[in-house]
Amino acid sequence: MSAGFINHLVEYGWARQAIFLDVDLTLALAAECQGLNDQKLLRIAKTGRATKSDMQLSPQAKIQIQAKIEAQLRSDQISWLSAGQSSACDQYLLRMESLRQQLNRDLFLNLDDYESHFAFYAPGAFYAQHKDRFQDDDRRTISVIIYLNQDWHTEQGGALRLHLSDSESLDIAPEASSMILFLSATMLHEVLPATRDRLSLAGWFRRR
Repeated sequence: MSAGFINHLVEYGWARQAIFLDVDLTLALAAECQGLNDQKLLRIAKTGRATKSDMQLSPQAKIQIQAKIEAQLRSDQISWLSAGQSSACDQYLLRMESLRQQLNRDLFLNLDDYESHFAFYAPGAFYAQHKDRFQDDDRRTISVIIYLNQDWHTEQGGALRLHLSDSESLDIAPEASSMILFLSATMLHEVLPATRDRLSLAGWFRRR
């Protein structure tokens, strides 16, 4: 990771590297994500956590309210990664461990671990504006998105929209092998709908 990349993250709260993973690893991870979808092993992504007032509702009411909220906020499907599930995932997790160590060396962030999942967006799927840190859990520090989409064209949509301020936003196309880092607590962002399947890895470096 170059000094320029790190400096951009510090100064602007986000940074992009056009080529982070090599082509073979990108293709292997994309095939694994697509395979999980074909085998119907992905699950509907959840949003947030229950509040104290939610806990007072009946189980059925809580399920209905949560389902309605999630349908309004996001429509992607996910599968969490774990060490040993595939050679490609292990290679990817090793790369992220090296990145965690570099971020700790350069920025003294005291990042303790990394969690990640495949994210599959079918045509038309989206994720509304949100921030990545939970209100009751401040461990998520740096968000990571790595794209697995070969031959992506801007007109196919699916951009990651970063809301840099109240009046300024930036759209980033989900191009294969590229990586985006941003601050989990402060960067408001969203995923715009696409006209084709959109594959990525989403993850978070967490502190204690």
